Amino acid sequence: MTLLGLVQHLAEVERNWFQRVFAGQDLPPVFGESNGDGFALHPDRGLDEATAAWQAEIARGRELIAAASLDDSGRLSEQEAGHVGDQGVSLRWIMVHMIEEYARHNGHADLVRERIDGVAGA
Repeated sequence: MTLLGLVQHLAEVERNWFQRVFAGQDLPPVFGESNGDGFALHPDRGLDEATAAWQAEIARGRELIAAASLDDSGRLSEQEAGHVGDQGVSLRWIMVHMIEEYARHNGHADLVRERIDGVAGA
């Protein structure tokens, strides 16, 4: 787990929930087929490129939901639906899930930071 890997992963999460699930678009992983979750690092990709990709995914997601109602829904694959319980998920559910994703991964980033600076609970 690295901070750069977390940024890349969140770019993938943004793409998945807003473009694939909500908008029904068939898109490849942000950082390539061999890095579907975004965590793997590549020596030629640094923070600037990963951050730009993450910000672009956020912007695209916002475009797609700008005129949507929280009751509008997207569709999960059968495999994903097995984890959620239904193939249909509302934009409201997606937004709450995204809050959970960011909270979880911000916690991971805080643990990495604690290992670097030794300050707990800051």
